[in-house]
Amino acid sequence: MSSTTNKKNLLAASALGLASVLMMAGTASADNIIRWMHVEQVPSTIALWNKIAKDFEAKHPGVKIELQFLENQAFKAKLPTLLQSQDAPGMFYTWGGGVLQAQSVTGALRPLDATMDANEGEWRKSTNPSAIEGLTFDGKLWAAPSKSGLISFYYNKDLFKKANIDANKIATWDEFLSAVKTLKQAGITPIAGGGRDKWPLHFYWSYLAMREAGQKGFADAKSGNNEGFAGEAFVKAGQHLAELGKLEPFQNGYLGATWNDALAAFGDGRAALILSFENTPATQATNSTTRKGLADDNIGRFAFPVVKGAPGVVTDSLGGLNGWAVTKNAPPETEEFLRYMGSLDVQKALAKETQIMPVTRGASEAVARPLLREVADALAKETWHQNFLDQDLGPNVGAIVNDVSVEIVSGGVEPADAAQQIEDAYSLERK
Repeated sequence: MSSTTNKKNLLAASALGLASVLMMAGTASADNIIRWMHVEQVPSTIALWNKIAKDFEAKHPGVKIELQFLENQAFKAKLPTLLQSQDAPGMFYTWGGGVLQAQSVTGALRPLDATMDANEGEWRKSTNPSAIEGLTFDGKLWAAPSKSGLISFYYNKDLFKKANIDANKIATWDEFLSAVKTLKQAGITPIAGGGRDKWPLHFYWSYLAMREAGQKGFADAKSGNNEGFAGEAFVKAGQHLAELGKLEPFQNGYLGATWNDALAAFGDGRAALILSFENTPATQATNSTTRKGLADDNIGRFAFPVVKGAPGVVTDSLGGLNGWAVTKNAPPETEEFLRYMGSLDVQKALAKETQIMPVTRGASEAVARPLLREVADALAKETWHQNFLDQDLGPNVGAIVNDVSVEIVSGGVEPADAAQQIEDAYSLERK
């Protein structure tokens, strides 16, 4: 064979080898893209997430993390279809509860126990047990815990002062209704509401049901005892909510307002109160007209009032337990990234910069913002943590809870009929 022929063969082999390497690199790159789907809208949080992703990429060559945003309602509407398609994200935000449980049985997700228990259970041991328990179904962990939360009333101190209301004296539902009336008499819109999205108003029915039923009564309803969710306590919860609705406490057009609209109304000072998440100081500013909103020292917080004579206590809390679920075809590095997200240093940074209630042991010491410190203290003292009902009771029942909450407060359905609708839907889930 001539030297010319040898050179040609070597060049051809080299070209083929290079092409193979490039194809393999392209395949590896495609396989190692972690698509991270979220609903976050606060720019500073997204900026920190991007930094965390870049730091992880630097330590894991060949891995690329892409943040994908979907607005809250669009996320809930599109995710079921996405999970059954080739466009499924590698990891996505979850509120836990019945929705996550329903997703877990479809085969669209993979459990995270193996990674949690690796290195002698290092990740599991460093995470609050209640957070792991809340995202575990049928003995398997279906999402990596990321944060816990608490729904509270936040109020505009200047507007309360104008109406001569002392928030520290609002302990019962009757006292809350009295404050609403006083605000209206002072020419102040009492509450910012997002009726179009529906779920913001389910906080009211949920808390009132918790206060009327108490933890045991709520557990009994889930088991179908004492007429289930059609029982007296849940009818009374609707009656209390209807009573609030008759006072017309929300801003004009609240039934067509989104959650972001409600945050804007509160942040602009157009409403005195909002029943909202622990990150309200940040989100009210982001959604306000000025993008500055109310100053922290003009925002106060108090727990949802108790109902006098009912078994529910003020330390019974409604709030989220959030995590990141992993889809079945996600790159294998996804779990490793989530373990990195749950590490102490990262959780401390998230707690400090994004105002979350962290789930990693020892990370809560980074919570310094006074309003968040109040939440952290409240969570430390809680006697019962109930996940959002539109998540906990599953997607079908949750949708009905959201629907009837809006209908009750707007006068479209009687409380007893609403309670029966919830019970009828949930009874099908029990079977």
